[in-house]
Amino acid sequence: MHKGKLVCLCALLFCLLSTLALAAQTTLNAAGATFPYPIYSKWFSEYHTLHPDIQINYQSIGSGGGIRQVTEGTVDFGASDMPMTEAQLQEAQGKLNTKVLNFPSVLGAVVPAYNIPGVSGEVKFTPEALANIFLGKITKWNDNALTSVNPGVNLPNKDIIVIHRSDGSGTTFIWTDYLSKVSADWKSEVGSNTSVKWPIGLGGKGNEGVAGSIRQLQGSIGYVELIYALQNKITFGSVRNSAGVFLKASLEGVTAAAASVPKMPADFRVSITNAPGKDAYPISSFTWLLIPQHSKDAAKAKIITDFLNWMLTDGQKMTTDLSYASLPASVAQKEQQAVKTIN
Repeated sequence: MHKGKLVCLCALLFCLLSTLALAAQTTLNAAGATFPYPIYSKWFSEYHTLHPDIQINYQSIGSGGGIRQVTEGTVDFGASDMPMTEAQLQEAQGKLNTKVLNFPSVLGAVVPAYNIPGVSGEVKFTPEALANIFLGKITKWNDNALTSVNPGVNLPNKDIIVIHRSDGSGTTFIWTDYLSKVSADWKSEVGSNTSVKWPIGLGGKGNEGVAGSIRQLQGSIGYVELIYALQNKITFGSVRNSAGVFLKASLEGVTAAAASVPKMPADFRVSITNAPGKDAYPISSFTWLLIPQHSKDAAKAKIITDFLNWMLTDGQKMTTDLSYASLPASVAQKEQQAVKTIN
């Protein structure tokens, strides 16, 4: 055969095989929370390695966006650090003609991160001080509410710059859910949600945006997911828990908070902020995948159930390397039973 024809034939065969490979690949689209983005990226990459014919594309757009997109049916599943409310579940069911199930995936912590000139060590925060800083009632770093619990720390006479999320955010829900439990003023004046009307402060998009602003602005304080503080080498403080113990966020503290739930509800929607117990870190939370119970695409439903079962077993072994706490075994087992209802 002529060499040129052979080259053309090989090229044609290669294109045909590539087309067949692409046709055989199934892509799932998902969007939502930034809080678990590092572990989700790891999971979806590892799952693709195990199953090259499956690609899961995840857009880290915030929990509000995740709830909105799963409700509108523009993604195969969503993600949120706030469990969907009754109203949101009813709206989604009306539009999708099926329930949206909330599946806890991992646990994490939200931390008070700060950039205080001249202070490189740990600063302790009482619940009242955190609420009043974000209410705009404590405006200087050397306020007595801070210096009284931080003897020996040279807190400066410098304005506090509050940084908060600008997007609809489950991290914001966790933070404001906590503040609503520890401060009557916060609960009545601001409340808890993925988006709130902030009394004070500058907005940053995503955990990444808040972390970046804190790094850049001296005198700033904000709230970020634990892994973002660790990855960006941002200093963060300890928080006094409900037992009166100042605790810095750790996997052990998050696990202790999860253990405080006497019985996981059947729909897995639960808050563990300000949990009881001396070892419980007070700003801890589950984060959830939002899965439509019935899919018009049976093949995608099968992929989702297979992925969830993998996430609840092998996937949990990858959490601690990225500073997330794995699910309690009892919760994972209960979820595996719920996964059977997806089709």
